[in-house]
Amino acid sequence: MNEPLWAWIAVIGGLLLVLAIDLWIVDRGEAREFSMRQASYWVSFYVALAVAFGAVLWVTVGGVKAGEFFAGYITEYSLSIDNLFVFLIIMSRFAVPRAYQHKVLLVGILLALVMRGIFIALGAAALERFSWLFYVFGAFLVYTAINIVRDHLKGDDEEFNENIVLRWVRRAFPTTDGYVGSKVTVKVDGKRMVTPMLIVMIAIGSTDLLFALDSIPAIFGLTKDPFIVFTANAFALMGLRQLYFLLGGLLQRLVYISYGLAFILGFIGVKLVLEALHASHVSWAPAIPIWVSLSVIGATMVITTVASLIKARIDMRKGEETQPEQV
Repeated sequence: MNEPLWAWIAVIGGLLLVLAIDLWIVDRGEAREFSMRQASYWVSFYVALAVAFGAVLWVTVGGVKAGEFFAGYITEYSLSIDNLFVFLIIMSRFAVPRAYQHKVLLVGILLALVMRGIFIALGAAALERFSWLFYVFGAFLVYTAINIVRDHLKGDDEEFNENIVLRWVRRAFPTTDGYVGSKVTVKVDGKRMVTPMLIVMIAIGSTDLLFALDSIPAIFGLTKDPFIVFTANAFALMGLRQLYFLLGGLLQRLVYISYGLAFILGFIGVKLVLEALHASHVSWAPAIPIWVSLSVIGATMVITTVASLIKARIDMRKGEETQPEQV
């Protein structure tokens, strides 16, 4: 499937238009907190937009490509939920006022979308030229899945370590001590300085790019089409900001989500290796159809989410039972 240039322009232009309207609606007037009601409306809108896009693919290019898009979208959206834990830690560490958190997320996600687009283009070109990279991607995903489980068991997912990009920005630019509204730069005594708002935006964007090291190979395990890879990533990222506010405290209750994501990455890693072997005419290696991948991904997320909520409810009841009665 070689999409014409106009299709790329239409999709990218449409996404940018929606994001611009989103930013204008949320940012007009005085800065204010993003409400749960607003978040639920926007999450529903972006999910409906992704479903509509998948339906258009189904009608125009067939069920296989539409299935690849939905599998990729669900995978990227699921991995994004895990990313929200780190975003929550970043927001807390930099003490971002709640009224400005939505803008931080939007700009950070836009930066990530641009960088992911470049990464996808490079990855697609590399995979087309060097087919052995599928084995590397597959092994990397399995290794990542094992590390996710290990880190979760050790509690390392509660930490945030500044990456090299963020450390360089801190050294290269003078930074104000506190926030100056939503401004990213200000003049102090005639000297241009950046504010913590810019620092945290870069932290969100660069951290999300690091997450792409897991998610991009994962989606290439579901489809080799760069157009599907990009659109699935774009639609997943677009709804990420509102999902952050909608889930809120629920994030802490999704205790098994990391295990589910690890299983998904491990499954896709094995699938990549098997399909590479199948393409090399290894007789025993099967080609796993997209409907199987979609079923495994969807079932895994449902099971881990439900199990997490059940455990959270049981723990809550135990906590209530152990509390001393007030006289």
